[in-house]
Amino acid sequence: MVVGVTIIITSFVYCSIISLFYWSKKKPKNIENRIYAFLVMDTLLGLLLELGCCFTVLYEKQIPVLNELVNRCFLLCILLWTFLFTFYSLVTLFEKNPHIQAKHNRWFYIIYSLLFVFFACLICVSKLEYYHDSTYVYSYGTAVSFLYLPIMIGLVVDLISIMINQKYLKIKKILPIISLIVCLTIVAILRIFNPGLMLVSSSFAVITIIMSITIENPDMKMIKRLNLAKEAAEKANHAKSDFLSNMSHEIRTPLNAIVGFSESILEEESLENAKNDAKDIVMASQNLLEIVNGILDISKIEANKMEIVESEYCLKEHLENLAKLMIPRIGEKPIELQTKIASDIPDVLYGDIGKIKQIVMNILTNAVKYTEQGMITLEVNCVNSDTESKLVISVEDTGRGIKPDKIDSIFQKFERLEEDRNTTLEGTGLGLAITKRLVEMMGGKIIVQSKYGEGSKFTVYLKQAIRHTVLPKKEYQMMENFDMSGRRILVVDDNKINLKVATRLLMPFKVEVEECESGFDCLDKIQQGKQYDLIFMDDMMPKMTGTETFHQLQKLPQFQVPVVVLTANAIEGMKEKYLNEGFCDYLSKPIDKQELERVLRRSLSTPLSSQESIFEPLPEELYDMSKPLGDFSE
Repeated sequence: MVVGVTIIITSFVYCSIISLFYWSKKKPKNIENRIYAFLVMDTLLGLLLELGCCFTVLYEKQIPVLNELVNRCFLLCILLWTFLFTFYSLVTLFEKNPHIQAKHNRWFYIIYSLLFVFFACLICVSKLEYYHDSTYVYSYGTAVSFLYLPIMIGLVVDLISIMINQKYLKIKKILPIISLIVCLTIVAILRIFNPGLMLVSSSFAVITIIMSITIENPDMKMIKRLNLAKEAAEKANHAKSDFLSNMSHEIRTPLNAIVGFSESILEEESLENAKNDAKDIVMASQNLLEIVNGILDISKIEANKMEIVESEYCLKEHLENLAKLMIPRIGEKPIELQTKIASDIPDVLYGDIGKIKQIVMNILTNAVKYTEQGMITLEVNCVNSDTESKLVISVEDTGRGIKPDKIDSIFQKFERLEEDRNTTLEGTGLGLAITKRLVEMMGGKIIVQSKYGEGSKFTVYLKQAIRHTVLPKKEYQMMENFDMSGRRILVVDDNKINLKVATRLLMPFKVEVEECESGFDCLDKIQQGKQYDLIFMDDMMPKMTGTETFHQLQKLPQFQVPVVVLTANAIEGMKEKYLNEGFCDYLSKPIDKQELERVLRRSLSTPLSSQESIFEPLPEELYDMSKPLGDFSE
């Protein structure tokens, strides 16, 4: 008995020192650490209770309740340690298994908790007896027998887990389980010769200490975290290199066309050839703009700066226009583009039509890119309730298809499948990554079906609100009928090329254009009394920004000229920011001709109320309601 007590006290002191060392170190917060912390506390409590059993049994006749309480608590403590150890082993053994992870399995927690409660109840209600003399002190009975079963079950589960995960495991993960088997075997053999030798809690203390030295060593954990951080940094650096490599190739391709055809135009003698070169420059410029927009979109999404902008819209109209836009992209390929839009699509929906158009455009562009001949079908169906429409938008093609093992990777950034076969295809590999993120942002989902060599089908599910309203018809005049002769416009930009581009785009409107290269020049012109009908103001200018210039203009007496911000700062939210600053409108670079016309119409069109009437003023007696209405017809 003296030997057993000595071993228990020694184990408690050593385990306490290890525990203090463990808790004094900074540790990552995860489920493994939390389980181990409970294991340490349970080990210390078990040692104290086992020590208590040595003394309370001596007073069994005087205080029988206390003796039974301490002994049953000790058995429950051993049971808890067994379950915690098995739980910890399963979590760590399956940590690297890509197919099964115990810590993410909800049913695993439920079943495991129920098993513990079941065995705890058996131990609490079963018979427990004690034996003690001057040499031996120990307990026995049904309650002790019920404790052996979960210990054996735990060991079997651990061994099976080792066999399942052997290719993912290192020796230090298995060492505590092997040590437990060895310790329990030694304890069992010693108890045969000396039943009073109290080594159970001490054995568990040894296992806990081994775990602290191997798996749960805070220093080793910190080294592991540093290694993971190093790997993440190396991956990020590699991804950055890949990104720069991809961007260098993708941006230089359209730039090569722009520079090459621009130089060719200077040498062309035929106007027809020059026009053809200019068309190719426009197409390459549009491709370059798509690449830049794609990079900006994925950056906004990852920075959580992409917002859902909802409004009322007509889906049929927008999708039909999208289909028309795809025809030039198909070009001379023998591809038939079919559009099937269900007749029960609501006339007016409420949502972010801009992002829906971007989703459909990205999928259609992808289909055109990877389809050489055959058919591309855009089909839209819906399931309607009183207030909501569940849209099912699918794009099916007869293109190259996708291998089954590559379907999951097509939504990754910069991923382009079979690059050895697709070296002639342009693109950054961002389109589908952006598409998936946008669909998820809108609460929808996207599903891919594909047969390699036969074609693919992308299906998008989205929910949109139904509006029982009628959208006003858009009245739009052709540019040729929009004559602004006599109107004077000032363009403010520090870049001479940008000034030249803006002036050239304004020429068809027959306006008088004046240029200046800084905010200071703009202020001087206004202070000198020069009159303008509209000012286009670049924002990113040195010394005085466009916004600062605009605020200085507002301070001038009787300044009433509308000012439109003209900027390359086209990220989401900037339009609202500039409008809040007081600008009358927003125009992004590169300048879109239709957007330019819209701004001009909005800012320069004379309101109907201010136009001169072709009729003579009505007589004042008409306003006298007491007299009968006369005849004023001509």
